[in-house]
Amino acid sequence: MGRGFLAMLGRDLRLAYRQGSDVVLALAFFIIAASLFPLGVGPDPQVLAGLAAGVIWVLALLSVMLSLDRLFQSDYDDGALELMALSPVPMTVLVLAKSLAHWLTTGVPLLVLAPVIGVLLNMPADGYLPMIVGLAIGTPTLSLIGAIGAALVLGARRANLLTALLVLPLYIPVLIFGVTAVDAALAGLPVRPHLLLMAAILAAALPLAPWAAAAAIRTSFQ
Repeated sequence: MGRGFLAMLGRDLRLAYRQGSDVVLALAFFIIAASLFPLGVGPDPQVLAGLAAGVIWVLALLSVMLSLDRLFQSDYDDGALELMALSPVPMTVLVLAKSLAHWLTTGVPLLVLAPVIGVLLNMPADGYLPMIVGLAIGTPTLSLIGAIGAALVLGARRANLLTALLVLPLYIPVLIFGVTAVDAALAGLPVRPHLLLMAAILAAALPLAPWAAAAAIRTSFQ
């Protein structure tokens, strides 16, 4: 089981490296969209500072969602996903490996770029640490929940739109707690409760999301 997990993780990381356009597209969207906000709302530093946390989290969420189709769709199209379902390695383990690969190639770069966007949006210094910690906890949850949506729309027309409709309501709690953690830090209030709630969501998603996605993948072959 462990070998199957590592083999799938390595395979997806190599594919992401070879087909880097999807990763670059998500990161480019994150940077370009963030750079448009000062043009849209004005250059007032106080206004930008008030919006910074929400802008970063919303754009991170949308960037993750842009890359969800590469989780299963290409493997589904060429038949590799069906072979994976027939392999002795449990599908839940393979889904977890693919979700981890997605986070490493999308969530981690967003985590690195977020402080740069924070500087661009004039975020106060006290907000950086809770923002980074929140993204470190929240982006794996986004990948895991996104795996459910990506699995449910396999073989459907306009799969990207359907995925967005499925996962956006489930992303809302992560978004709320991520933004309120930064707001609490800037207001001098305790940040820990918000981060613990995000950690609880991640702890629930780790066993449940791979199981649900695996069930959806098996259903797509029937």
